[in-house]
Amino acid sequence: MKRVFNRIRRVLAPSRHERAVRRYFADGGDYRFRFSYDLGPDALVLDLGGYQGQWASDIFARYLCRIEVFEPVPEFAEKIRERFRRNGKIRVHEFALGGSSRKDVIKINADGSSLFASADKTATVEVVDISEWLEKEGVRKVDLMKINVEGAEYELIERLIETRMIRIVNHLQVQFHDVVPDAETRMKTILAALEKTHYPTYQFKFVWENWTRKPGITGLGRNVDDADSQA
Repeated sequence: MKRVFNRIRRVLAPSRHERAVRRYFADGGDYRFRFSYDLGPDALVLDLGGYQGQWASDIFARYLCRIEVFEPVPEFAEKIRERFRRNGKIRVHEFALGGSSRKDVIKINADGSSLFASADKTATVEVVDISEWLEKEGVRKVDLMKINVEGAEYELIERLIETRMIRIVNHLQVQFHDVVPDAETRMKTILAALEKTHYPTYQFKFVWENWTRKPGITGLGRNVDDADSQA
């Protein structure tokens, strides 16, 4: 009975998030928004939150680009490795990128696996400071960074902004999740800082949004348009 009631409620009085999801799919959904980029075979794409590797597969099919996939759950990472084992342009990393380097406990629940949710099954995983990984790999340009990490996006983007590494990201595709304390306030603070270097091309609150680097923002150098920017 409770399940039936919830279905009726969603139809008659959908929440703000449910309305945003409906708008997203009514406007074209994933195939309109999440794969339309001007990328070539030399582009570098970072897939943060690989799960089964489907998004990486779809992006590669379109652009034949280099993709670095980050998936900290061992069983998911192994399946992605097997999926792309004959593809030398897709590399799978069995750790997460985050705001600091550490060991952490992830709660495993299919594509909802999260550091913040609750689940019966857990795993201890490695988290690597995103700025340290970018420095170690010598990355000076990321053509597209997709972030779907079930709440860890806050610390991750905050670290990119803090270290100014956000400047090397041309397109930032992110799904914010309302699973951390003060999620909306924290998201607004992040987006206000992000506006110094990027502009939104689409935004569906707590669904998906994309931010593209502004003209004049040149990597880790100074902002051509605003030399005093502290972003």
